Amino acid sequence: MNINDLKEKPIWQMTGEEFLYLQQSGAVVSNAPTTITDTTVKRHVYGIVGIAKLFGCSLPTANRIKKSGKIDKAITQIGRKIIVDAELALELAGRKTGGR
Repeated sequence: MNINDLKEKPIWQMTGEEFLYLQQSGAVVSNAPTTITDTTVKRHVYGIVGIAKLFGCSLPTANRIKKSGKIDKAITQIGRKIIVDAELALELAGRKTGGR
């Protein structure tokens, strides 16, 4: 196996053996540009299930959190669809500190 030929070959055309050989030789170099993640992107959760996963609680408890009004500023509800700004909800509930 010629390593330079393998470097030119698309990954989807490689056999498993060829791919492992490249990995083990340390020759796999990504040509893809590095992406910078934007930390200002808002993370959202959806529905009561999303609230439950966000707070790590049961569905009835998530329902109580929503009905309590504590996180109302973080909730957008259109009909039956519930969209929650996760960061704001955690701050409003007092589970996250405001400092960075």
